[in-house]
Amino acid sequence: MENADAEYGGGGRAAPAAAALEAVVDPVVAVTDGTITYANGAAREAFDLSEDERADETGAGNWDAATGFESWSRLEAAIDETTVGTVRHVTLEGDADGYDARVHRSADGATVTFTRTAAETGAVGETESIGESDRAIKDRAINEAPVGITIADPDREDTSLVYVNDAFQEITGYSYDEVVGRNCRFLQGPDSSEDVIAEMAAAIDAKRPITVELKNYRSDGTEFWNEVTIAPVRDEAGVVTHYVGFQNDVTTRKEAELALERRTAELEYILERVEGLIQDVTDVIAGSTARSELEAEVCDRIAVESTYEGAWIGERNPATETVDVRTGAGRYPETGVSATADHPAATALAENAATTDTLEGTTHASFPLSYNGIEYGVLTVCTDRDRAIDERETVILSALARAVASGVNARETSRVLETDAVVAVEVALTDSSVAPVALSAAADCRLEYRRSVHRTDDETASLFTVTGADATAVALEAAVADVPDLECRVIVERDGECLIELSGGDDLVGWLSERGVRTQAIESDDGRARLTLEIPRSANVRSVVEAIEDRYSGTDVISFEQRDRDRETRQEFAARLESDLTERQFGALQRAYLSGYFEWPRPMTGEELAQSMGISRPTFHEHLRTAEAKLSRAFFEEDQSSG
Repeated sequence: MENADAEYGGGGRAAPAAAALEAVVDPVVAVTDGTITYANGAAREAFDLSEDERADETGAGNWDAATGFESWSRLEAAIDETTVGTVRHVTLEGDADGYDARVHRSADGATVTFTRTAAETGAVGETESIGESDRAIKDRAINEAPVGITIADPDREDTSLVYVNDAFQEITGYSYDEVVGRNCRFLQGPDSSEDVIAEMAAAIDAKRPITVELKNYRSDGTEFWNEVTIAPVRDEAGVVTHYVGFQNDVTTRKEAELALERRTAELEYILERVEGLIQDVTDVIAGSTARSELEAEVCDRIAVESTYEGAWIGERNPATETVDVRTGAGRYPETGVSATADHPAATALAENAATTDTLEGTTHASFPLSYNGIEYGVLTVCTDRDRAIDERETVILSALARAVASGVNARETSRVLETDAVVAVEVALTDSSVAPVALSAAADCRLEYRRSVHRTDDETASLFTVTGADATAVALEAAVADVPDLECRVIVERDGECLIELSGGDDLVGWLSERGVRTQAIESDDGRARLTLEIPRSANVRSVVEAIEDRYSGTDVISFEQRDRDRETRQEFAARLESDLTERQFGALQRAYLSGYFEWPRPMTGEELAQSMGISRPTFHEHLRTAEAKLSRAFFEEDQSSG
């Protein structure tokens, strides 16, 4: 407000504006910063404002409004809440000699006109009183709302603010006097989105409502996320008279959303890269020729990934109770870790489950390398970002570990035929789920393993010679009936001896073969079987034996013996020949030999052997002659090369 003395001509001076107000019979006062800077005659008389009280401590010549009447605090609050350029009606109960007030608000102050209350004049009807009360409630509701509320006047320069409520002041840190008369863009700063600002400006130009989220700045410079809603206010003719704004501090929620978006983007990148590892590891498995090469290349591939700092593969050492490092790349513990330590690698091996933990700022995720119950060690990946490895990443890395274990198993299995360094293990079994054990007990006979063949349906068929008093087809068929899913086919039956083919049931030979174990011999008598097995010396022999003990109850380990094979054993020669024969050729040769077809007199005809194979007699003889030729060629050519 302009200086009151200049505008009104001082207390009683004959300035035109003052003269006009002096003629008004209702009390009128001008208020600036909590003091009465002008009072007309009616006000001086009604509120006993004498000239002697005008001088305050600063000599400004104003009246202390609080000395005029009792409810000044209520009126002062109403003045602060009144929007610039508007009028507010205020009910003053029980004071000011029965007056109510009408506040005319400007940017610099207010002019207050006092009128007699309805009780004093009896002229105000019930409807008007209710309306005044309703207006006061609405005014209080706006000012006390928990969200920031602003009102801007488009007719003022730069569509400046004419009102802000208390919540706006609390959210932004700006006081009423600091913001009224300014455009609300003062809340914007260097990181406020230009696109969002342009979107708001377009909505205001189009005179339509809009809600956006924008980074704003408080009076102390701190950032906060502001959910801003701007809506035009129209009069009865549809003309926009003001813009009302609502500000809601959504910093906590917005920061959580942004953190989630960042984490999601990070995880998507990580998972994309980790999923790519699966294909790369598959390529490594397919291309590597040895276990050590496979493991080294897997660790190298993981370590070059930006999401990880290192990778290593270790195996349990029972003698030292440590998990020793077989190979590694990047950052890894070159000396290994204790098998009893609180370390993910030790825990993963002990519990045969993926384990993740953070130690000294480094996240370790360990995955057991296990295939078909055989333990091949543990794979551990490391990162120093102290980030959690979530469930999805764990699932992918677990699949990677299974692929590595499968590859190691394949390499170890191939070494059964390739390596000269083996461990010969003899074990005894009494588990009746093993077919030779069950048959020897039920039929009171002796079974001796001759050979196995893998059929095209991945089933293993094993040939056994059966001897003993009850070595008859009838006795064996009765015994087989008590063994679930076992099929027994009698190939040849002679006095006191049978050649049988066993398939289905518990496939002991096939199960061992899948774990890199070669079955050298099986001898079963009186419900007890003795197995002679060959395991590559480089394999985890202990883990293989433990797997046999876990699978078959009543397993006893009889002996271990490390040995080197000759340049080519009989079994290797047979394996080499077998690889050169087709399945039909091998089957014809095998049945002919084991059935005594090459003896004289022949106990079985070619017709009978052909029927046992489900083929015609000419076809059988063709397969047999071809197999004989390959056998002769392999024997004589090998003999000549040896000489």
